[in-house]
Amino acid sequence: MKQNKKGKILIYTGDGKGKTTAALGLAIRALGRGLRVLIIQFIKSPERTYGEKIIFEKLGVEIVQKGAGFTWTKTPEEHRQALKDAWHFTKEKVYSGEYDLIILDELNNALSITTFNIDDVLPLHEVLQLMENKPHHLHLVITGRKAKEEVKNKADLVTEMRLIKHYFSEGTKAIKGIEF
Repeated sequence: MKQNKKGKILIYTGDGKGKTTAALGLAIRALGRGLRVLIIQFIKSPERTYGEKIIFEKLGVEIVQKGAGFTWTKTPEEHRQALKDAWHFTKEKVYSGEYDLIILDELNNALSITTFNIDDVLPLHEVLQLMENKPHHLHLVITGRKAKEEVKNKADLVTEMRLIKHYFSEGTKAIKGIEF
């Protein structure tokens, strides 16, 4: 069987749990096959500790939190600056050609922010352009709720996680090792 050398674009979206988890599992598989992996997290803040950051750093994988946290935790200007920096960093890394797999974790969430303007710091047309013009070999994974139709249309694979039942509705808070 001939292996396809063209990198794919995979989208994990929906309101169910497991989007980031699926992407991180894919990163583990890619690492096992010797691929060069980078994980960029658009919403998660470097001010907090996440289980995935701990283990990927132990594995020698670059994982970068570029966000300011939940949109209600900081000012719109702080979030806008974080998104601007994250997008600049993403373009630099994608176009560098250094990686075989780049995960843009929660980019869909960032693109769906409506409580303040993001169009000038994270332009949708630039995201679509990056998807179109990424290095030929690069696999690109984009996660997060509310994936834009334009983003889904450019993808090779779209998986939607559908919420059926979640313990959050019973008042359970995020569980260390499960949610973060």
